[in-house]
Amino acid sequence: MFCISHPSSVVLKGGWTLTVRKSFTIFICIVIVSITSVLFLSIDSATFDVLENTNPVLLSLAVLLVVLGWCLDACKFIFLARAAGEYLSFRQTISVVWINYFGSAITPMQSGGGPFQVYLLYKNGVSVGKSVAITLVRTLQVIFILSLIIPFSIVSEADFIERHIMLKWFVVYVLIFIVIASFLLTVSIVRPHLIKRWSNGFLVRMKRIGILKPRLLLGAARWASREIDNYSTNIRLFQSTGKYWFMLSVLTAVVHLWVYLSIMPCLIMAAGFHVEYMQCMLAESLLLFLLYFVPTLGGSGAAEGGAAAVFGLFVPWNLAGVMAIAWRLISEYTGIALGTAVAIKLLGWGGAEKVMKEESERLDNVGK
Repeated sequence: MFCISHPSSVVLKGGWTLTVRKSFTIFICIVIVSITSVLFLSIDSATFDVLENTNPVLLSLAVLLVVLGWCLDACKFIFLARAAGEYLSFRQTISVVWINYFGSAITPMQSGGGPFQVYLLYKNGVSVGKSVAITLVRTLQVIFILSLIIPFSIVSEADFIERHIMLKWFVVYVLIFIVIASFLLTVSIVRPHLIKRWSNGFLVRMKRIGILKPRLLLGAARWASREIDNYSTNIRLFQSTGKYWFMLSVLTAVVHLWVYLSIMPCLIMAAGFHVEYMQCMLAESLLLFLLYFVPTLGGSGAAEGGAAAVFGLFVPWNLAGVMAIAWRLISEYTGIALGTAVAIKLLGWGGAEKVMKEESERLDNVGK
């Protein structure tokens, strides 16, 4: 176990510092308040009558889908590592999968999962550069597959979207993001120098309007150029040394996402309701996309409320809250609990503090 006797802290804007323990405590508090609020606003006496008739087989299947999802995610890490010329065992990568849940839970916009994954991969003998490449490509695969699912679902379920105005606006937002992100991703692979030029132009404009201080401009430009070069180098690594393993990781990512998106329909059917799979997949995909940008720790609060709203599209409201909490419990809270156990066992609270401090210092040094 890697421990540090003097815990550090994560520094946030405004001078507010949070240790990992405090962040985790705040996350737990937000989750408790969110669960209480969702259940208070949704359940009534009829809720329990329906729950008594829940299908235990389908409930068990939902749990098995979660476990299968973890295994597939671990296999993705194995295949991406092989594509990068590294060898990892299932036991090593399942720990990386679980610790991602922990890191995501204690940081805004779930941004802390990456540093913990990189650190654990490094401790397992993978270089920092390759570790960053593996975690980055894994994330991009999920976003890319979601970007394919959503347009396909829109075409096949146009009537469903028309009936829900709020869902329609979410679809527009996500489509705009997908188009821009896909364009930038393609250009970054084919013409990385253009991304550098655009990045420098953007930074200059930020300086002119006063958002970026003049003394930080050169450092920020150097940092952006370095990160773009690293990204381009890492992408070429997968293209040149491990195409077979990379394509296997893509196939696994497709199956993994399909398994994850099947958990919600499974819970709905367990409660005795019919659900159109593509409609549920579309609504769930939009929710997952939006949670990437929620500023709360681990997306807490928004995830519970958003899940209740999604379930409310397919079941009566007096069941939507309970089912949303059940979905979060098996698909996220269990993973967070296992990730916390992994973090404490392999790093200790002090080690976890060090990981977050190094990431915070890296971001603070941008532009210096």
